[in-house]
Amino acid sequence: QVQLVESGGGLVQAGGSLRLSCAASGNFFDWTMYWFRQAAGREREFVASIRWNGRILNYADPVKGRFTISRDNAKNTIDLQMNSLKPEDTALYYCAAALSPTSDWRRMNFWGRGTQVTVSS
Repeated sequence: QVQLVESGGGLVQAGGSLRLSCAASGNFFDWTMYWFRQAAGREREFVASIRWNGRILNYADPVKGRFTISRDNAKNTIDLQMNSLKPEDTALYYCAAALSPTSDWRRMNFWGRGTQVTVSS
C-alpha cells in the first residue's frame, strides 16, 4: 500500500529553521516528489519538487534561497530543509507524489496527511 507520512513540523521563531521529512512506503524511484503547503483560508500552493534522480529541483519563488529539497531513494525519504523562516511560511505542509512533473496540486497521485509549521514573529 502506498503511503506518505510527514514529520518534523512545529513552532519556531522567525529567522529559525526546521527540517521536514516525508517517509514513503512503496517504490517511488520513478516518481517526482513534492512539498506543498496550505495556509488557513488559502489555496494549497506548490513549495518545491525533486525528480526521481534528484538532479532537477524546482522551488516556488517565495522560498527560493531559503528552502532546500532533497531525497534519499535508498531510504525512500524526501526532506525539506527550511531556513530563515518567516511568519508567512506558517501552513500545513504536505508531501505528495506524481508520475508527471507538474506544480498543479490537482494532478498529484498520492498525498500525506501533512505536518503543521507555525512561525511566530
